[in-house]
Amino acid sequence: MRDTSARLLALLALLQSRPEWTAVELAERLDVTDRTIRNDVRRLRELGYPVDATLGRAGHYRLGVGAKLPPLLLDDDEAVAVASGLRAATGIDGIEEASVRALTKLEQVLPSRLRRPVNAISSATTRGPENTSSNVEDPDVDPAALTTVATAIRDHEEIRFFYRGDPALVEPYRLVSWQRRWFVVGRDPATGTWAPYRLDWMELRIPGGKRFRPTLLPGGDYSAFVLREVAFGGWNVHVRITVDAPADEVVSRINPTVGVVESIDDDTCVLVTGADSIEVVAVYIGMLGLDFRVSEPPELVRHLQLLGERYLRSVG
Repeated sequence: MRDTSARLLALLALLQSRPEWTAVELAERLDVTDRTIRNDVRRLRELGYPVDATLGRAGHYRLGVGAKLPPLLLDDDEAVAVASGLRAATGIDGIEEASVRALTKLEQVLPSRLRRPVNAISSATTRGPENTSSNVEDPDVDPAALTTVATAIRDHEEIRFFYRGDPALVEPYRLVSWQRRWFVVGRDPATGTWAPYRLDWMELRIPGGKRFRPTLLPGGDYSAFVLREVAFGGWNVHVRITVDAPADEVVSRINPTVGVVESIDDDTCVLVTGADSIEVVAVYIGMLGLDFRVSEPPELVRHLQLLGERYLRSVG
């Protein structure tokens, strides 16, 4: 028979591997008596593991949800995957500090045989730049706000917040992560209007609103809804650009996350797009490879004139 500490770890690993175990099954797997299983379950509870028990002929044990996070048992592949994921998360604004803390704790308890592959992955990996980067600093991700909104979505509870200074109350339905920003898809219960809200522009108010009965989003595609609506109202800078080409031609040339195309006639269309800076908008439309006309906003017109003069000087 293995010693008590090793047996407790083995018992905990079994409880984590599937939802339910009978005492007989656990006893057979660990080669002990039912009484030993009962004693070991009691010891796990004393250590903070919430082991639930159901009595009777169909009785079983299961690992429940507790008030605190006890140590986890991870197999080798799981430990390497978690450590690698935490290393990647250290570059995400708003949660990098928590990721570093978690990674430090994990690496302190990794056996030497696992440190080697984790370090190998880290030393052999270089994070490339995002191809949609801009000259505007990414907003911080507030983990507390993410948790609050996600919980409200799960429990079908309204959220109250100030949105760029204006009070709002919506029914939250989905969180969409896009372009290193978080958007909350919500419905105004008073008007029935759907809209995406940038999480970094929201100042949540506690407590929230009442519970609501969910309503289906027209079309049902939350990501497509965010892409479409953000093109019209979710950026710091919004522009309408007349393009001398059919709408189908423009659609075939742009990333669907860039904007929305509106047909005018067989040879002309309007591209509705935006970004968090004039410079990024200029990059987007410069990549079209088509003739276009811009009359507003004045800041974009001036910037395009400056770029045109700069490019002409480069070949003079």
